[in-house]
Amino acid sequence: MAGPYYTVHGLTSGLEITSSSASTPTEVASGQSVKLDCQFTLASEDSGPLDIEWSLVASDNQKDDQVIILYSGDRAYEDYDTPVKGRVHFNSPDPKNGDASINVLTVKSTDTGTYQCKVKKAPGVRNKKMQLLVMEKPSKPRCYTEGSTHEGKDVVLRCTSDAGSKPMKYSWEKTTGSKVLPASSVLDPVSGTVNVKNASASASGTYRCTATNRVGAEQCVLDLSVTAIPNTAGIVAGSIIAVLLILLIIAIILFCFCRARNRKKYEKEICNEIREDVPPPKSRASTARSFTVASQRSSLGSMSPSNLHEYALKPQYDKIPSSEEYDRPPSQAPVLPPSAGKMAGYNLSRMGGIPVMVPAQTRDGSIV
Repeated sequence: MAGPYYTVHGLTSGLEITSSSASTPTEVASGQSVKLDCQFTLASEDSGPLDIEWSLVASDNQKDDQVIILYSGDRAYEDYDTPVKGRVHFNSPDPKNGDASINVLTVKSTDTGTYQCKVKKAPGVRNKKMQLLVMEKPSKPRCYTEGSTHEGKDVVLRCTSDAGSKPMKYSWEKTTGSKVLPASSVLDPVSGTVNVKNASASASGTYRCTATNRVGAEQCVLDLSVTAIPNTAGIVAGSIIAVLLILLIIAIILFCFCRARNRKKYEKEICNEIREDVPPPKSRASTARSFTVASQRSSLGSMSPSNLHEYALKPQYDKIPSSEEYDRPPSQAPVLPPSAGKMAGYNLSRMGGIPVMVPAQTRDGSIV
């Protein structure tokens, strides 16, 4: 607000600040730059040196105001130790031309406060105060769904911005299909939710949420797909059948394995079993027979004419036994008289023969 005329010792000042006073704070987003306007006019009566002073008004009346920039003696002084040091400059390179405005660069939330522009040119003195409100623009919101997205269920679309100055409002719009929200939906612009009651497949599509406050806006996009309720009973039945099939396959594999193992064990036991009904090997009978024939031939070779008549008296030794006679079991062998055995042994000794023991065979073919 502009100050009143000052009269010093009857002198009238023509200095005026012409910038309109704002009834509301100047709002600016954090990180941006802002111009604090302060235009003035001079009159011929104002003959003293021109001084322009900008200060940050203390919120506590017990503290002094902080000077942030000064113009005096045709020179600007900007290096005051304040939170805005290095970020505040005069808008005009020559403020004495009537522009005392300043620019605050890259404002921060700590820059919020009341600023005062004071113009002095003796005898006139004028000042103007203005409020600066640094606000955070909304951060990029996050769009997501809550609850089930099946047909017949209530689907909740939610939009949340984690940072940003209040108050903040949310708006939703559908960008595909009919491009209007479902008729059964309920929008809450403060919490940023859209409750789609009894959702149907027509509610599927792309939605966009915009988070807005007085200094900015940000958006996010959500794809919604409303699907039919799955057949839970069919899924459970299919799972049970699959498990049973797996168990059946495992049982079959184990059965085949055990059966093959038992078969190998049985074949091994059969190979080691001694068969009593197996006839004796032919080769052993032939060997015994050839051995006996060879002995008889050697005995005949040692005979002399003097003992041929004795050998002729023994008709049971004048021929080589046939194979049937050797194959005859011992129980069926012909029984010789006792005298025959003694005579045969005596005659063989006289002829130079050597007694030979013929091996006998049991029923199962073993030699005794």
